[in-house]
Amino acid sequence: MTTFIFDVLKDLQNSNTNLSKLTFILPSKRAGLFLKHQLHKVTNQTIFSPQIISIEEFVEELSQLKTISNTELLFEFYNTYTQLTPKESADSFEVFSKWAQILLQDFNEIDRYLIPQKNIFDYLSDIQDLKHWSLEKEKTDFVKKHLSFWNKLHNYYTHFTKHLLNKKSGYQGLIYREAVENLKDYIQNNNKKQHVFLGFNALNTAEETIIQKLLQNNLAKTYWDIDNVFLNNPKHDAALFIRQHKVTWNHFKTQPFNWITNNYSEDKNISVYGIPKNIGQAKYIGSLLNTIKKEKQSLENTAVILGDENLLIPTLNSIPQNIEALNITMGFPLKSIPLATLFEALFNTHKTGSNSFYYKDVISILSHQFIRPLFTFKGTDYTSKLIETIDDNNLVYLTAVRLKQISNASNTIIDLLFSNWNTSVDDALKNCSKLILAIKNYLDNNKASNLLSLEYLFRFNELFNELDRLNSEYNYIKDISALQSVYAELLSSETLDFQGEPLQGLQVMGMLESRVLDFETLIISSVNEGVLPSGKTNNSFIPFDVKLENKLPTYKEKDAVY
Repeated sequence: MTTFIFDVLKDLQNSNTNLSKLTFILPSKRAGLFLKHQLHKVTNQTIFSPQIISIEEFVEELSQLKTISNTELLFEFYNTYTQLTPKESADSFEVFSKWAQILLQDFNEIDRYLIPQKNIFDYLSDIQDLKHWSLEKEKTDFVKKHLSFWNKLHNYYTHFTKHLLNKKSGYQGLIYREAVENLKDYIQNNNKKQHVFLGFNALNTAEETIIQKLLQNNLAKTYWDIDNVFLNNPKHDAALFIRQHKVTWNHFKTQPFNWITNNYSEDKNISVYGIPKNIGQAKYIGSLLNTIKKEKQSLENTAVILGDENLLIPTLNSIPQNIEALNITMGFPLKSIPLATLFEALFNTHKTGSNSFYYKDVISILSHQFIRPLFTFKGTDYTSKLIETIDDNNLVYLTAVRLKQISNASNTIIDLLFSNWNTSVDDALKNCSKLILAIKNYLDNNKASNLLSLEYLFRFNELFNELDRLNSEYNYIKDISALQSVYAELLSSETLDFQGEPLQGLQVMGMLESRVLDFETLIISSVNEGVLPSGKTNNSFIPFDVKLENKLPTYKEKDAVY
């Protein structure tokens, strides 16, 4: 089976290009690994490996900035917000975090598409002024405050980005904008360096600018992974972006467009299965893999692509025992791990600020799979004793003192779960860390069968250490409710990464990891409307018509990416 990556390498070799001196730039690190693996097939002598990097790494190198996490970005932005907003009208960090996420996404889009910032922010504030709902000649204080926020957007942006640049760090969009600013110097300092861009599709304005400038200076080649069927069908979104590049880029007015293939028109076996519910899909994937293994004896060129990434664990549990070599390229979201529900329950219980707890919340925490074993001493299950006493006596609200009276053998763990959470955020974080340690000590007794659970604990320990660091550095988290918001934000972006042999056996991956890669057999799950593609979502303060005016991506472009 020939692959897109192999064809690119063969073409470069046929044109007598010295592969060692090239810099390959791909959409993902994953594709880079496959490219490195294919190199030996086109060389008949020992060579130095070329530089192989993802587009994000290349842009970071151009910009000389370091990417910082979304959560830290939120804290840095709150720093700007408090400096530019009068203290009496400023939102608390918890309220701020709810709308700031959307604004940061808009900053990111504006920068990635190189939109003049002042123009768009003035446009937004004028729209708000036009549609404000007060009919009075004199604007009310509420309306004034509302319009004042929109008028300050450009100041927020300017102050915030200046602060980040001084720290030599930035979010993705700012890094792209800086990369474009530094492009002239980069070209002067690397006027002999050859770049090969392969497998790109949906490029933002910054990426387009960078690639076109390198093409103009004869410092780059581009290879497109596109098929004739899509390119020549103006209504097919698979080639929406590449059709635009082919027409609008000056380079392609005089140079060939590499490549347009005809692979899609060749014969294929395609089967579509309608299966109810997610678990049914996971089970059927397992039976398909079993059949393929029996027919082909190997799953070397087989990939499972999960349209819905929540299917990862059910799919792994459904993979047949006879499949030994397996590589998972997607991380498992921490929010889907059972430990996440434990801390969510603890935060919900304590954010009221009361020292007495509703019995259902208490039972939910005591019955959790990671907590229940901690209440077993000398063969006695004190969790059952606590729940029975609560039920028998119709206890509705309980305090830590009352729980200790019922089960005096469990004082330490009861204190960790129900005491000292409201004294300070630092104490709450200490309780979380001590709780993780207590669970670890229990799991260590039977380490061999608890390896995955210990890995869960390790990642959550890292997460709470990061929360502790952020709170120590910025001191914006004032109560449990705010802590829960930041915890949820951190949790949503963190994953548990799997280790495996990346080039052997069955590959399990998400949609975006599959870019540039080719397989003989593909199993794609969740090909449902609303999942693949995900449909209309509009987390933005920028109205649809303003996006169209400024050539910012709308839901149509986001659908076309998939």
